[in-house]
Amino acid sequence: MLTVHHLNNSRSQRVLWLLEELGVPYEIVRYQRQPDMRAPKELRAIHPLGKSPVITDNGNTIAESGAITEYLIATYGNGRLVPPPNTPERLRFTYWLHYAEGSAMQPLLLKLLFTLMPKRAPALLRPLVRKVSNQALTALVNPQLKQHMDYWEGELGKTEWFAGNEFTAADIQMSFPLEAAQARGGLELGHPKAMAFLERIHARPAYSRALEKGGPYQVGR
Repeated sequence: MLTVHHLNNSRSQRVLWLLEELGVPYEIVRYQRQPDMRAPKELRAIHPLGKSPVITDNGNTIAESGAITEYLIATYGNGRLVPPPNTPERLRFTYWLHYAEGSAMQPLLLKLLFTLMPKRAPALLRPLVRKVSNQALTALVNPQLKQHMDYWEGELGKTEWFAGNEFTAADIQMSFPLEAAQARGGLELGHPKAMAFLERIHARPAYSRALEKGGPYQVGR
């Protein structure tokens, strides 16, 4: 049976949601983050990088959210959650599927990093680290993040979903950046269409089922 190697509060929650949308049977092997928020070393037995999400299926071990999504859609989708080939919507689908990790998460990760650095610095260095972090946030990270959030808002003003007027796996992939932006990026300030997108996905029955099976999930919730 298909197995999801699931790390709590991680991108692997999207994999559970996709499987629930597709109605594919699966089992979960659970891993808990360490106190420093890193994945446990046991995940390295599944994939050398020890990262999540990872799935195993029919002798295949597949990592990376976009690759997992493409595999599941191709293997179990039967044309569901993906626009028809050779359409503008399919091109948008492919773009957003890879943009979610390739571009959107970078400023969000930098935001998290520079926010945590002063808290974890030695007491004597904390004022200096805080000053450097605040400068980086103000001059670099926050403007980039705002540019991305404004971009999402504009695109969701054109169509209801990211790839078009139909819900697709690209929306599942984009859920994590938007949830992270809501949690620590100020998405709720001036981005009503992006916030409405989050309301729509959180209302989906498959999303709720994935939460029940995946356990506590705090990113944006």
